[in-house]
Amino acid sequence: MKQLDLSDQTATEAFATRLAGLSQPGDVIALHGEMGMGKSVFARAFLRALAQDPMLEVPSPTFSLVQTYETDRAVVAHFDLWRLDGPDALFELGWDELQDGIMLVEWPERAGEELPDHALHLTLTSGETEESRNMTVEGWSDRL
Repeated sequence: MKQLDLSDQTATEAFATRLAGLSQPGDVIALHGEMGMGKSVFARAFLRALAQDPMLEVPSPTFSLVQTYETDRAVVAHFDLWRLDGPDALFELGWDELQDGIMLVEWPERAGEELPDHALHLTLTSGETEESRNMTVEGWSDRL
């Protein structure tokens, strides 16, 4: 487990860009943290880096629950499970089929045991200033 201090939104975006460069098909990145901690900021920067498009529109999938993006490396599925009725509802979203690509999962605890064991877990919490965040990183010991 690693602890990171992210001084501001730019630092969160830079870390997301770095992780995008390390990601591979089959990866699952679980984004933990309360509302307003920067999960969507991370996801947006990650997706823009993989798509190689700094202006890529990345709406929050709060209502659709999943948005997919075609990138040169893989199809990336961005899940927001906040409104999920339970793990059984994942299969209606194409959960199994999308695991061949790269998955970004906000509110991963709502996936229950369906979240793969090999997931990289990122937990964002408040930092010392209003703009800073602390991040706990668990997983990918072979790549980080």
